[in-house]
Amino acid sequence: MSKKFTTKQLVFSAMAIALATVISVVIKLPSLPNGGSITLFSMLIVSLIGYWYGPKIGLTAAIAYGILQFIVGPYFVHPLQVLLDFPLAFGALGLSGFFCKSKHGLLKGYMAGVLGRFLFHCISGMIFYTTYVGDIGGNIAAIWAGILYNMTYIVPEAVLTIVLLLLPPVSKALARIKELALS
Repeated sequence: MSKKFTTKQLVFSAMAIALATVISVVIKLPSLPNGGSITLFSMLIVSLIGYWYGPKIGLTAAIAYGILQFIVGPYFVHPLQVLLDFPLAFGALGLSGFFCKSKHGLLKGYMAGVLGRFLFHCISGMIFYTTYVGDIGGNIAAIWAGILYNMTYIVPEAVLTIVLLLLPPVSKALARIKELALS
């Protein structure tokens, strides 16, 4: 028999998803023409859910966040992009749950989630860009273009977030929030 989510887990997860969604819609730094923008810590907020409650709830909540991101701002050209760029890419942020009990778990989990998101967006970019290119040289250029494109918004947000997480007052505050989420 599987353990059900508690009311507290649902409420904390819903609040985190709502806050991350508001941030991703309202506090966007330059948005790129084909999707992607620096959203100031929305990936961290989604990763917190896994850090609090583990991989099952973290992945479930992150996938829900990805679906919500599609509803709020759908952008796709190829049907496979819907799956790769939304539930799978944002769902990867739930990988943070696998690090919930390790030392520096939030930092490790956040980096794993960001790397997972980056990989899914790159796979999506490969499918999209190589569809329009006929030769191997063009495909290689298209693959690199997709990687560089995704790096332009994921890397700056990740770096800003890692710097934030390394600040002692922030790490103490996030540890306290975890205590509240688990008590």
